[in-house]
Amino acid sequence: MSFVDIWDSGLYGADWDSGLDWDTNIGPASGNITPYLNLVTSEHRNQPNFIATLSTLVQPLADLQVVMRSFPGLYDIDVAEGSQLDSVGEWVGISRNLNVPITGVYFSLDSATLGLDQGVLQGPFDPTTGLTQLPDSTYRQLLYAERANNSWDGTIPAAYEIWDTLFSGTGFGILIQDQSNMHMTLAMTGAAPDPLTLQLYLSGDLNVRPAGVMIDNYMTQDVALDPYFGLDANSSTVAGLDVGAFGFLNNGSGY
Repeated sequence: MSFVDIWDSGLYGADWDSGLDWDTNIGPASGNITPYLNLVTSEHRNQPNFIATLSTLVQPLADLQVVMRSFPGLYDIDVAEGSQLDSVGEWVGISRNLNVPITGVYFSLDSATLGLDQGVLQGPFDPTTGLTQLPDSTYRQLLYAERANNSWDGTIPAAYEIWDTLFSGTGFGILIQDQSNMHMTLAMTGAAPDPLTLQLYLSGDLNVRPAGVMIDNYMTQDVALDPYFGLDANSSTVAGLDVGAFGFLNNGSGY
């Protein structure tokens, strides 16, 4: 918005908001019709009425090209939002609607775990008993996990790459324990996760596992950022006496 000195039509009864000049150039950028006008032959190029008529006819078509070129970006899983992300979910094969409401995740004041940047705001159609629709950011994580399960090679190194993508920028990650008997254990590492991500992890909705392999336990940390206690190990995720901390065991899901 820019300020002007005089803005008045001069017509009787036309009370303009003097001093304000609203920017009407909103919405998608207009398509460039110059290449089409350059195709006009020399005998018509200098005819203003002809050029004006041609511009009026061609401009909507050029604008339509701009809109159509924007469609792939609107449905990109990395940036899609709202109904566009729902459409991506239809292709991936998973919905943001939850069959079982997730409890204990709504934003609440005076809470150590559900305060600012932690709790989830209750949606207009969510019951007071729990969350039934995932917000975009968490739904995107779920889509990443489902897409990975549809295409990965089933190896542990590839699983770590997938988890790194799922939790990119969050400060927490996953430690995988292969028990070599078609069973495995997952352990969450790093910073304390937000309540919603934690619940999806514990419920198995974020599982990345080969078909037929059972996850026996979903471990969580007793102390955030501390490594888990383990003998004969010394790393950022597992360490020995006086360094490592015990974690919590949560029963895993089935196949």
